[in-house]
Amino acid sequence: MSNTKNVAFIGLGIMGLPMAINLTKAGFNVTGYNRSPHKVAELVAAGGTGATSVAQAVAGADVIITMVPDSADVEGVVTGPEGVFANAKAGALWIDNSSIRPDVTTALATEARAAGIRPLDAPVSGGEAGAIGAVLSIMVGGEEADFTEALPVLEAMGKTIVLVGPAGSGQTVKAANQLIVAANIQALSEAVLFLEAYGVDTDAALKVLGGGLAGSKVLDQKGQKILDRNFEPGFRLALHHKDMGIVTSAAREAGVVLPLGALVAQLVASTVASGDGSLDHSGLFRGVQRLSGSADVPALSAS
Repeated sequence: MSNTKNVAFIGLGIMGLPMAINLTKAGFNVTGYNRSPHKVAELVAAGGTGATSVAQAVAGADVIITMVPDSADVEGVVTGPEGVFANAKAGALWIDNSSIRPDVTTALATEARAAGIRPLDAPVSGGEAGAIGAVLSIMVGGEEADFTEALPVLEAMGKTIVLVGPAGSGQTVKAANQLIVAANIQALSEAVLFLEAYGVDTDAALKVLGGGLAGSKVLDQKGQKILDRNFEPGFRLALHHKDMGIVTSAAREAGVVLPLGALVAQLVASTVASGDGSLDHSGLFRGVQRLSGSADVPALSAS
């Protein structure tokens, strides 16, 4: 696939917009659609083209990318008379970078193939920083031939790109990813509050912890945000709450017990229920503060 291929990008949110911009930088002809027009304008300013509907965006596209919040959102943009399946040309590749339920993914993949569209579920990990830097981890489910053809597109957005199995496998791996990330952020939050309670130099503490077995990308990317109480969203708690619902539901269906996962899911749910759903998922720290009776949990400042 050459870099002159036409790409339709649907969903220009916190991660979708920089992903689409990186595709334009790589030489793809990108047409974007988003419910908020100002996001489309930002893509146009970066060299892309704007569309006013899904149908218009996908007309003539060789590759169609969807990056929207939840299962119902994906269904809404791909099905129906104005959706992707009804308006994309036969043989087009559909790459769903959203994080949704594996069972919905497999059902939509069957519908896509019936419509002559080649589906790949390819959820991403790395947050806003990874999207901006084009270093996302992308876990892909689908046919190997389609994956091979899609690689130049995926490589413009990510660094670690792996075919993990047939349709739905990418979403299953992403669910596992979100379980690990949430548990790590929760543990990091508890560790920071513990260190602060003893008056430790937390900058120094996180530096030395990051060099040992406790080190992780979560510590590297979220530790300073917690210390600074900067919870501007790179990945919203509300979306992580949705993802924890996916992994706990799928685990129940598979007969797998996730004791820690279930607990962390409830802690995420509690933080969202307290009004922090619009914050970055490092905002789990605020939930730990509340449980510890802290008096300095400020009102929301992030939009």
